[in-house]
Amino acid sequence: MRRILVAIVVIAVVVGAAVYFADRPGAVTVVWQGWRIDTSVAVLVLGAASIVFVVGWSVAVLRRLAVAPRAFLRARRERRRREGYRALTYGLAAVAAGDPDEAERCARRADALLDEPPLTRLLAAQAAQLKGDVTAARSYFTAMLAEPETEFLGLRGLIVQALARGEDGVALKLAERARELRPRTGWVQRALVELEARAGRWERAEVRLAEATRRGAIAPDESRHHRAAILYERGRGAQAAGRDGEALKLAGQAHAADPAFAPATAWYARLLAADGSTRRARKAIEAGWRVAPHPLLTAAYGALYDDEPPLARIKRFERLQGLKPDHVEGRVALAEAAIEARLWGEARRHLTEAGIDRDDAAPRLYRLMAKLEEAERTDGGRGRNWLERAARATAPDPAYACNACGFIADAWTPLCPRCRSFDQLVWRLRPGRGEGGMPTASIAPLAAGAPIDAPPRAVVGSSALPSLDADVAQR
Repeated sequence: MRRILVAIVVIAVVVGAAVYFADRPGAVTVVWQGWRIDTSVAVLVLGAASIVFVVGWSVAVLRRLAVAPRAFLRARRERRRREGYRALTYGLAAVAAGDPDEAERCARRADALLDEPPLTRLLAAQAAQLKGDVTAARSYFTAMLAEPETEFLGLRGLIVQALARGEDGVALKLAERARELRPRTGWVQRALVELEARAGRWERAEVRLAEATRRGAIAPDESRHHRAAILYERGRGAQAAGRDGEALKLAGQAHAADPAFAPATAWYARLLAADGSTRRARKAIEAGWRVAPHPLLTAAYGALYDDEPPLARIKRFERLQGLKPDHVEGRVALAEAAIEARLWGEARRHLTEAGIDRDDAAPRLYRLMAKLEEAERTDGGRGRNWLERAARATAPDPAYACNACGFIADAWTPLCPRCRSFDQLVWRLRPGRGEGGMPTASIAPLAAGAPIDAPPRAVVGSSALPSLDADVAQR
């Protein structure tokens, strides 16, 4: 609107001036170097305006000719820049699609067109890793450390390679350097916790865990479970060193951190019983049972009352089962106690309620029934039939399964025996079906040599190391 008003005013001024000079033509005489020119004022103004226009146009043409080479070079650089970024984009897409040859070709083209080594090194490193060229990938990641923009990404790549080679100490030093650059990054905080645990430095792992929890890298529920595992390992170490008082204290802290962590709760109860605190041991087991019944708790509870007669022990287990009436572990515990008390009908009832008649019954139920048949009727034939059914059972017995790699273990250990991920063994009633796991995070899936942006192979949870593409997007 403002431009329209300005144009109208200019046109009005020009028209007014033209009318004014037309009504008052006047006369102008110019004498110069023996020449005399007689004309009107209007013609003089028109001639002056023409001269100004010609001079201005000539100056503009000369200026464009003067800057033409520079403009050509600028346009050429811009065209190369566009083509370079297009090659970079296609290269990242090729990495995501798993096409190493196309990714490598695009990396070379981007490197030739772009004068930005950080970006092209990133693509070249991913292409090399996708092709399995570990040496080339390492050289690219190491070169990225020299640039402030890509130092963090280079550290991440080197950490993954160190884990793949099993060099946890090197990975730990690199992770500490990454923490100095970006202390708020979640995967760095989680990696430090896990690497300290792998090194068996439990006190340092506890400090790292507290920091990771404070910064929000690890969820509170997961943090409590990790802390219970760390305290449990610290307590076992104190017990092995003969510091029984410290071991009891750490066991109590582990139980308080996560009563559902059965190894710590059962161990704490045994220490209390050995210290003469049977009542506190019973309360600890019952607290854990209310949250997550477990065979370890059953064994620890039964050990408290080994000297009692079988019928009295049944009353004890009925109390325990009443805390979690619908859970299978309570029925199994009562069935075992009833067999010891020679209450065959009660044992059969509890086994039935535990699900022995189902097609997917666990083998342990069949083995208990075989034990019942042999004890009640001294009939080896029926017992063998149940044992054969146990051998043919399709469903597995409850066991610990690793969230990171799926490894099945009979007993809990702080590190997975296969992938060495920390605190990933979770008790499951149906191992392999994803039941009973708590969300956790681990750096272990990338330790087996997976591509740097590969998703984790976890049953639940997420990897501690995000993809490089995500880091690039954040930048």
